[in-house]
Amino acid sequence: MSPAQMQPASHSSASRLKMRDLFILAGEASGDRIGANLIAGLKAQLNVEVSGVGGEAMAAEGLRTLFPIEDLAVMGYVDVLRRLPLLLWRARQTVQTILRNRPDAVVLVDAQVFSHTVARALRRKGYDKPIILYVAPSVWAWKPERAAKIAQLYNEVLSVLPFEPQVMADLGGPRTSYVGHPALARFPMRQIQPRRGPIVLLPGSRAGELTRHLPLMRAVSTALANHSAVDGFAIPTPENLKGKVTRAVADWPASVTVTSDEAERRAAMDAAILAFAVSGTATLELALAGVPHIVTYVAEGAQVRLYQKALIKTIGLPNIIAQREIVPEILFAHKPEPERAVGALTRLLEDEAERRAQCAAFATIRGLMEKGAPDAPLSDPAERVSFWLERGSSAH
Repeated sequence: MSPAQMQPASHSSASRLKMRDLFILAGEASGDRIGANLIAGLKAQLNVEVSGVGGEAMAAEGLRTLFPIEDLAVMGYVDVLRRLPLLLWRARQTVQTILRNRPDAVVLVDAQVFSHTVARALRRKGYDKPIILYVAPSVWAWKPERAAKIAQLYNEVLSVLPFEPQVMADLGGPRTSYVGHPALARFPMRQIQPRRGPIVLLPGSRAGELTRHLPLMRAVSTALANHSAVDGFAIPTPENLKGKVTRAVADWPASVTVTSDEAERRAAMDAAILAFAVSGTATLELALAGVPHIVTYVAEGAQVRLYQKALIKTIGLPNIIAQREIVPEILFAHKPEPERAVGALTRLLEDEAERRAQCAAFATIRGLMEKGAPDAPLSDPAERVSFWLERGSSAH
């Protein structure tokens, strides 16, 4: 396909009136927000009917989910094995629904293993319309051969990290466009760096992550509750987990506020002296908002072995983008050691220069993500998906 053919379609009045059908699936809270932004962007450009799987954010954009997003929110081999029958059932249900309804295009947001399973089954069963993967697999971290293997599954990959299009091209992967990250709009860089405030605790958005990380967060909050720079603790969490987290922290010695409201999450991040976050999208959100933090993760045995085979030895997204350690990573195999985490957080609390150095690096990351790399400038995800919806609908 020539570069000219890959340009976004122009939307005439007649084009806008024609109804397109999109199936979109997200597997966790971060993907739900990405999906919601995409749906809103598409509705501004096209007459589009959306079906699929999503959470609260996508429901607010009019999606009626095929099944609860929580069914797909798993992390680690133990979680996957425990819920494998349910995951396989949901994959079959997803494939059958798509084949029955024949949407003009399919967008699969992250949930890499589940998305790969669905895309492969669709291609084997003859679905020949566009399939787009939103959030690129981490082929730069492990198993780079995956890039070429998925080239026949996806018409395009929409990446949220600016270096990924070049990596995909070098490895023979699918066409990949850098489309930025919704956190850029959701979390503007704060202008004031407080010297005292709450510590934001982010224990993850999956049930397994909560089980492994809440005890660590409790130990940290107990140890730091009386520090002169700390004014309580805040745990932003998705609405579907708010009750569980609230019950878990009810007997903590420290004062903890649990919220699922977006405005309250933003307010907590604006006021925070720093954050302690499980590796994932949350660390990128903190960086883009200019919140100093420390990354942590309590890994299962299989995750440890995967990490040992990885091509890179850093897991925090700000560090990966910067290609150096900006944010300290306090990682644990099997069981946490709270004293290590408390020590790292105490050092950051008491070193204003280090907090400012993190924020200066975060500003550089934000500038890169707002523009994209020279060989992969920022694209509009809705424009990219609109292009494929046009191609899919032309086959009718």
